[in-house]
Amino acid sequence: MITEAPPTARARTSWRMRPTTRKLVLTLHVIASVALLGEVWGLTALNLYVTTSGGMDEDTARTAYDLMTVLVFAGGMPLSLTALATGILLGLGTKWGVTLHFWTFAKLVLNVSVIVIGITLFQPEAMAAAYENGTHTTGQQWSNVAAVGGQLAMLIAATALSVYKPKGRLRRAR
Repeated sequence: MITEAPPTARARTSWRMRPTTRKLVLTLHVIASVALLGEVWGLTALNLYVTTSGGMDEDTARTAYDLMTVLVFAGGMPLSLTALATGILLGLGTKWGVTLHFWTFAKLVLNVSVIVIGITLFQPEAMAAAYENGTHTTGQQWSNVAAVGGQLAMLIAATALSVYKPKGRLRRAR
């Protein structure tokens, strides 16, 4: 009985980006990721300001939450989706892979988590409406601070992973 030899490492290689394409996608990825970090930093600062300013008038607070809504829809959503898409493209088109190394997989999980938190927990439009109706609570405000604070911590961790690229590969499914 003759058995076939396992494919060599070269035979297993998949599509790779050309250097100029890789640099373009990497540039877009870095721009989107850094801009997203700055946007979430701004949301965190604005949320903390509104939450800790006890005597803030309702018009100013509502305006701040309206601004946060604009930042989320004009910045956060497109930037996070761009960072996710370009990160996956880089993983597929370079030696790093999407799920081959610990740090690339961790960045994927962190980015998806930031998106999920933004969709499910951070609700500036609801806070603006609550201020307008007079039904806002300090608990709701601190919940928003915790959501964007968590996003900020995740984005800082993802940035550190990109810089340090800790060693370690994930086990392959057999």
